[in-house]
Amino acid sequence: MLISHIEAFAAHAAVWGFLLVVFFMTIESSFIPFPSEVVMIPAGFLAARGALTTGNPVLDAAICVVCGTIGSLLGAYVNYFLAKRLGTPFLERYGKYFFLPPESLRRAEELFRQYGAGATFVCRLLPAIRQLISIPAGLARMPMGSFTLWTGLGAGIWVTVLTVVGYVVGSRTANMSYADLVHQGTAMVKQHFVWLVPALLVLFVGYVLVSKRIMKRSTPAAAA
Repeated sequence: MLISHIEAFAAHAAVWGFLLVVFFMTIESSFIPFPSEVVMIPAGFLAARGALTTGNPVLDAAICVVCGTIGSLLGAYVNYFLAKRLGTPFLERYGKYFFLPPESLRRAEELFRQYGAGATFVCRLLPAIRQLISIPAGLARMPMGSFTLWTGLGAGIWVTVLTVVGYVVGSRTANMSYADLVHQGTAMVKQHFVWLVPALLVLFVGYVLVSKRIMKRSTPAAAA
């Protein structure tokens, strides 16, 4: 259903493509369930075909990544500030009416309590929890600078992966329907996701080690 509707917007990609990427990725990153694959994979495909604003494939793909990351941040800010404003009791009671079931909310809170900023980064690349991790960050009043940094890094990697997949398909394929493009691109992401997980684990372990070292240095200083 989403594919058929967004396909109509793709006809105007040369003029409104980048703004549409920001708009739809903002929705995707908020509490509204919306798959990023139907936005960024076609964006990369259109960039490779020279069908976006500048007509330069590499430049258009790079702008798509930037716009997708901006949209992801905007949507994450929506979740962050709503959670910060409304609080846990409200979300647990009424979240189910806004696509936030209590069990998913509790799971996101548990991950954030255990791993903090690292969870904000890693979970941006994981299905199902990607959008929700911004909510416990808001509930915990995570500093905006740290939230923006880790959310932007995680979202930027995910957006880049999807854009590259679309770009590769677009550079190899002469004709393909919008639906086939999304399905083939999604299959490619799932096929190679196994290589992304170890990379995430390495980054996350590095984050934990650096954080512990910083905490050890700051504790003696505070005691002194």
